[in-house]
Amino acid sequence: MKLKNISYLAVLALASLTSCNDFLDKVPDTRVELKTPEQLRMLMVNAYPLSSYSLIGELSSDNVIDNNSPNEQGVRYNLSVYDKIDNELFAFEEAKSTSGTDSPTKVWEAYYHSIACCNAVLERVAQLEGEGRASEVAAVKGEALLLRSYCHFILANLFCEPYRGPELSKAIKGIPYVSQPETEVLVHYERGNLADVYAKCQKDLEEGLPLINDGLYDVPKYHFNKAAAYAYAARFYLFIRDYKKCLECANTAFGGEGVDVAPYMTDIWAKASDFYYISDFARYFTNITHQRNFMLISTYSVFLRHFTSASRYAPNRDAKRGTIQGPGPTWEGWRWENSRTKESFSMHPCFNGVCGSAGKSEYGTYFAGTIGEQFEYTDKVAGIGFAHNVRSEFFGEETLMCRAEAKAYLGDVQGAVEDLRTWELSLRTTLNDDGKEDVYKELTLDQINQFYGAKDPGFGIVKKLHIDEIFPSAEYSVTDAIEPLLQCIQHFRRIVTVHNGMRFFDIKRLGLEITHVIGKDARTETLGVFDPRKALQIPNEVIAAGLEPNNRILQTPGDNSELRADEKYTLVK
Repeated sequence: MKLKNISYLAVLALASLTSCNDFLDKVPDTRVELKTPEQLRMLMVNAYPLSSYSLIGELSSDNVIDNNSPNEQGVRYNLSVYDKIDNELFAFEEAKSTSGTDSPTKVWEAYYHSIACCNAVLERVAQLEGEGRASEVAAVKGEALLLRSYCHFILANLFCEPYRGPELSKAIKGIPYVSQPETEVLVHYERGNLADVYAKCQKDLEEGLPLINDGLYDVPKYHFNKAAAYAYAARFYLFIRDYKKCLECANTAFGGEGVDVAPYMTDIWAKASDFYYISDFARYFTNITHQRNFMLISTYSVFLRHFTSASRYAPNRDAKRGTIQGPGPTWEGWRWENSRTKESFSMHPCFNGVCGSAGKSEYGTYFAGTIGEQFEYTDKVAGIGFAHNVRSEFFGEETLMCRAEAKAYLGDVQGAVEDLRTWELSLRTTLNDDGKEDVYKELTLDQINQFYGAKDPGFGIVKKLHIDEIFPSAEYSVTDAIEPLLQCIQHFRRIVTVHNGMRFFDIKRLGLEITHVIGKDARTETLGVFDPRKALQIPNEVIAAGLEPNNRILQTPGDNSELRADEKYTLVK
């Protein structure tokens, strides 16, 4: 695997060795040597990944449909894609047509570049610690460890099959956990197994967590500050089913147990009348002054361009009904009707006024005002520059959902319901004065059981949870008593993480099965519970450099049983 070096050596060939003493007195190595804690801090300013996994995650999930596939209003044949890679990702194929912005290749490069920065910092930190200066570099060490852990965690969730616990994951290919700076041009890496990757992620996380100091930076929210670090820890422990630690870390992220978390919920919906462009909402949503935003990352991305026109793939039909324009346990009475098609649907008021659309309803695209493009001009006359998306990488609503899920498994059912109620109420309080508050139902456990358990709300909102098969646990399991509550949590998580790619991670860890209908011929591709295509193929450039590729051969049709080493499978066309 090739990683970009932080600095480079200049190799000079001298034609003559005479009359060049002044030249030879200069050091040909042009690298910047890291000497001081301040230099380490400055390197970490630019160490965060510059690529976004939003496009990869959304196209690989059930948050997007193919507008060219048939529906009750006909078939479209001529809707094009923004990039050919969209076709490959949506069909669960290897994404190899481009290595540009938002591609798996670019994400792989960006996250390993961040890891390389962390390793350079940590190498120098060890030297300064040996000189008795550990206290001076403790905070930057903590940040580097947290970021190195998180980057590997994201790469593992994209390019590996789902984590199955410390034992079963030993049989699953991992990704190289790089913990030393590169000193050679070509270095051969082994992928190892996923159990080791998660163990090393946890080690870095737990070593770095107590070292985080919010006073290290002028703008902490663009770094792993304390709240962001504990929000990451809560998410990590949720994924490894350590619900006690998940609960503890989520509480710490909010400022402690018993703290009112309502201020950590977004108030963007109260600002609907203040903005006009979708980018205005996005800038407000990702503002550093908001208490909800624990950590932001600025990335180079054209994510929104893939969906903000009459494009082939879009958050439409069941995808929009399962997220931004669909029913829920308390807001079914909030009804809307399309004036042209007479289509009637429920929609939570959290998206009222901040939901953009393009094209007609049968082939259009819909998106929430949670993400927007900010364009950096390098030449305004030529109209060229760089497109940026600022990601809310850790934020209050997602951490609250982590806490609610942990409470559900730990037996605090009412506590989980109260967390869900906090989110649900915060998103509709601004509409209480319009005389329509009576259309809502109260979010209670009975209401959750009725909506998610007694009936199927449709639109793919409820999907069978296979987390106990993906990650068997002797201590925790999905019981009939808590399954409707867990369904509610995964539905709310899907809503609050729409457009940021995290739905794909939940599909994997929960063992959800999803189906994509492709093209006018309605070809179907189903991503099964143990489907090896849930691991994206590592980039071709990395395979060519000698890293072992993922085996993405499908199972026998209709067979979602666990893969076994002694079984053979044929590719399903």
